[in-house]
Amino acid sequence: MAEDKEQEDTNEVPEDEATGMTEGDTTDDEASDDGASDDGASDDGASDDAPAEEPTAAPAALTKQRVAIQVDDSDALCTYANFCRVTGSPEELIVDFALNPQPMGVPTTPIQIKQRTVMNYFTAKRLLAALQMSVQRHEAVFGVLETDITKRVANK
Repeated sequence: MAEDKEQEDTNEVPEDEATGMTEGDTTDDEASDDGASDDGASDDGASDDAPAEEPTAAPAALTKQRVAIQVDDSDALCTYANFCRVTGSPEELIVDFALNPQPMGVPTTPIQIKQRTVMNYFTAKRLLAALQMSVQRHEAVFGVLETDITKRVANK
């Protein structure tokens, strides 16, 4: 019985969902490797008509493989935020989340930070890509999101 509960709490997420990458997307490393060979100039004097199947076959095979990453969210805390503040240092990005009880105008009371996430810039860039992809999908279905609350209220 406890074994069944453990299996329910552990979700397998395909690697592309965990990183926000879809089939065909490349990582920064793959993009920089591809970009170096696309400039048209080659040091060895080989013509551009020569088949280059060997170098391109390996990255293509890697992107098509799906690896299941096990995610255990049984201890995850769920909070709601309508306020976000981003600060950082040269090594890390700090993202604070809070509930702003007065979204219109300047708040009269201090906003209490409830969650703080600290991450390196590599993780922040992957998070940015995943969020950007999610928002684009949402807007494709439901329309463009207006982030200025005064314009949203005026349009109603």
